[in-house]
Amino acid sequence: MDDLTPIRDVADRFGLPLSTLHYWERRGLVTPHRRSGRRYFDTEQVYRVALIQLWRETGHMSVDEIGTLLRRDDPAADWRGTVHARVAALQADIDRLAAARTYLGHLLACAHGHDLERCPDFRATVPLDTP
Repeated sequence: MDDLTPIRDVADRFGLPLSTLHYWERRGLVTPHRRSGRRYFDTEQVYRVALIQLWRETGHMSVDEIGTLLRRDDPAADWRGTVHARVAALQADIDRLAAARTYLGHLLACAHGHDLERCPDFRATVPLDTP
């Protein structure tokens, strides 16, 4: 059997609360070994924890999405669709943030100073006509 790492060491290594690893176990994302009622992770599971954390932090993936990716060998798991949907959601976030940055840059440069609601550039973006 592989070297086993106590759950506390895994949690500390990745800066995770123990409750997160317990939750991931309940959701079937990780499978620790048990000895005398304590949880231990083998090397493969430690890498899995690192991958899950990467997907959570950089991909902003939900536990359900991660579960789909981890079951990519299951024909019923549409992991590619999950990844495409996540990429589309990230692009939408990027677009919203770019628009916010553009607006805030305009706000700093606007010649109307404290009377920003009268700014013609701002007013041009607000549709007042009701259908």
